[in-house]
Amino acid sequence: MDLEQRRREAGVDQRFPFGRPGQPLGRAHPFVFGFTAALGVITAWLLVQAATSARSTIVMIVVALFLAIGLNPAVERLRRLGLPRGLAVGTVFIGVLLFFAGFVASLVQPVTEQVNELRESIPQFVTQLQNNEQLAEWDKRYKLLERAETFVNSADFQQQVTDAATGIGRVAINGAVQTLTILILTLYFLGSLPQIKTFFYKLAPRTRRARVALLGDEILDRIGGYVAGQFMIGFIAGVASYLFLSIVGVKYALALSLIVSVTALIPLVGATIGAVVVCLIAFLTGSATDAIICVIFYVAYQQVENYLIYPRVMKRTVDVQPAVTIVAALVGAALLGVVGALLAIPTAAAVSLLIREVVLPRQETL
Repeated sequence: MDLEQRRREAGVDQRFPFGRPGQPLGRAHPFVFGFTAALGVITAWLLVQAATSARSTIVMIVVALFLAIGLNPAVERLRRLGLPRGLAVGTVFIGVLLFFAGFVASLVQPVTEQVNELRESIPQFVTQLQNNEQLAEWDKRYKLLERAETFVNSADFQQQVTDAATGIGRVAINGAVQTLTILILTLYFLGSLPQIKTFFYKLAPRTRRARVALLGDEILDRIGGYVAGQFMIGFIAGVASYLFLSIVGVKYALALSLIVSVTALIPLVGATIGAVVVCLIAFLTGSATDAIICVIFYVAYQQVENYLIYPRVMKRTVDVQPAVTIVAALVGAALLGVVGALLAIPTAAAVSLLIREVVLPRQETL
């Protein structure tokens, strides 16, 4: 077949120099369906890989966004008092920074004291070991001190100590960097939250934009109310713990009360974790009587929190069934650990609202 015949069969003219295109393939064509499905699978796989690689960054962004939503009610309250939004955001953020600074500063004293006590007790401990007759007999028989000295002076032991110190330092630096990043992101999200909402609302069709805005504002209000409520519950738990520990005379009352405030943010088990830490420290630094008194106090306080404080603080904030709350917290903890547990309940509240206001009414029209 010569070139001219090919050009005639292809329908080459001035408009189509390479021939007239054929009819487009319909969506039901096997090739189109297979190509679209394969492209969708590849895209989904690439998105999963990208999300897995950037998991820590995504978690920091989500945490910062939730914190910004939770702090926004305080900003709006200051705005109603007449402060500009920028000044209100700065005031709230300074309060957050002061809390973090106080938390870190309160932990410095007990940690420093414990390290100094350990360092001062080492010579006495060594003397007791040297004067122990049973240990002296074992040393004579098995040469324990010689073996211990050889092990401590070995290159492997020194390398292990160096690796452990490096690992601890790396974890501390990463934690500090992540905390600083979350705080900076929270500041930016908090300052630009109205613009962020407006941008996402504009993505909805114009005919449905008003309804989307109403639902979005309700979801954000519930999430913000829940986060702010958790902060309030943690604050009340911390103040009550500080007053109680100060009266009883437990050491490090301020540091322990701040730990209780932070652990109280964790759903389901946070209050128990904080109580266990306080009772353990009270036993180690005081007496068994102090620990028993702490156990009695926290058991009683937990009942007051569950039946009096929590319902009043959280009323009309998170309309989620208790079973859904437990399941959401467990699933969130399994996926993202403590962060997942913290974010699971407000997320479940948002999903519940969407199902009730969007999915169920649509099902009634079918």
